[in-house]
Amino acid sequence: MQLSETNKVRLIWAALILGALWLASLLGPVLMPFLVAMTLAYGLHPAVERLWRWRIPRPVGAALAIVLLSVVLVGIGSLIVSVLTSTLPQLQQQVPSLLAAMNSWLSAQAARLGFQTTFDLTSYKHLLTQSLSGNPARWASQILSTARTGGSTLLIVLGNLVLIPVLTFYFLLDWRGLMQRSYSLVPLHRRDALQAFLGECDSILGRYVRGQVSVMLLLAAYYAIALALAGFQLGLPIGVFTGLAVFVPYVGFGLGLLLALLAGALQFQSFYAIWAVAVVFGIGQLAESMVITPRLLGGQIGLHPLLVLFLLLAFGHLFGFVGVLLALPAGALLQVIVRHTLAWYRESSLFLRG
Repeated sequence: MQLSETNKVRLIWAALILGALWLASLLGPVLMPFLVAMTLAYGLHPAVERLWRWRIPRPVGAALAIVLLSVVLVGIGSLIVSVLTSTLPQLQQQVPSLLAAMNSWLSAQAARLGFQTTFDLTSYKHLLTQSLSGNPARWASQILSTARTGGSTLLIVLGNLVLIPVLTFYFLLDWRGLMQRSYSLVPLHRRDALQAFLGECDSILGRYVRGQVSVMLLLAAYYAIALALAGFQLGLPIGVFTGLAVFVPYVGFGLGLLLALLAGALQFQSFYAIWAVAVVFGIGQLAESMVITPRLLGGQIGLHPLLVLFLLLAFGHLFGFVGVLLALPAGALLQVIVRHTLAWYRESSLFLRG
């Protein structure tokens, strides 16, 4: 079969795209810091440009943007640490009473079924108490032991923590030139179409990021206030963490729910904690899925739950935990690509004459 010149060009582009995807799958760990740095540079570039218009040198503006982002990330990390440092000592103290109550409940249920027995939970008590011990020396020895056995992994993590800000800084310094050089490689007759396509991608990604940030802030305020009104002593840090963690679908909500149940069980030691958490998180989930997300993100950006799960698994497999964080923004861009691909397919001879 004789291929036309147009089809030959399309096959070449398809081969190049498949080759790039194959290479990305092989070099996932190497490409990860560059991908993260480019994503951060894309998000911080407008702020650096605005600072430059205010006569602040571009290197200074890039450094300020990276420092401010680091402060925000450290603040989120400190919330997690504050919740853990407040909850684990309480849990260690309450282990004997919780296990005693569990033993009484299990014995009562067994008696109702006609079995007269008691459950020996001493070994579990010792294991939980040792695991939740707040001895800093023991934690330090465990960290050092882990570093000795998995030193290469630790070095990779520490290296990425240093490399990603450096790469982001250089991307921000040369962002405009990098975009111009990339654009100059595009064939002349495709530049207008590409510019319109990239403009659509930029618009939908910008709306997605702004909407997602608004959703996170609203949910953080709701969960913090609701848990505080329900009487939770750790309501503020747990609520803020849950709201901010919804950026990672299912995982963030699940972690916040688990922390709230744990804190409530330690504080109240009654079924009130379960009911309070169920009401607060149930209302929050309904409000997010039915009101907040549709209004702030819109139907054009909303992703199907099956696609969300696929993106989380695929990007997590390729790039690790950072890939999970980047999965949904990539999904928003993927929607634009799929929409243009389907439009081209419906206008092609393959669809019309097939």
